[in-house]
Amino acid sequence: MERIWIYQSDRELSETEVGLANNKLQEFAAQWKAHGKELAARAEIRYNRFIILFLNESVEAASGCSIDSSVRFLKAIENELGVNLFDRMQTAYFDGDQVKAASRTELEALLSAGEINQDTLVFDNTVQSSEELAKRWIVPIKDSWQGRMFNIS
Repeated sequence: MERIWIYQSDRELSETEVGLANNKLQEFAAQWKAHGKELAARAEIRYNRFIILFLNESVEAASGCSIDSSVRFLKAIENELGVNLFDRMQTAYFDGDQVKAASRTELEALLSAGEINQDTLVFDNTVQSSEELAKRWIVPIKDSWQGRMFNIS
């Protein structure tokens, strides 16, 4: 099974920033270890906003220390790019073909104003496997945890 961690930037990254971050991510994935054992890891940036770490746990599982090292690494990326990758209360959603992000309060206002509705596609960054990523990362808000938070059905 491939375990994943998704980190959402609070803003869209420029192509230059994506290139810089992607180079660092590939270096990190290549040297990421748990208790001295190499991890079968890879990383991607999607929509110029999401950093996704993938780990093939059938080869070697992550340890607390290895997860801590990934968080330290992502904090360094965050500082270098001047973004926030750890605000879990930001919801990313599609506005046409653009990916935008909104705080809980902003999301509530967008819903009230009718600018987004129950069929607006949102990103569920709580998915934990590559299988879930493929099946339920992008879902209508009515089928998401955000929809449950706002009682959308």
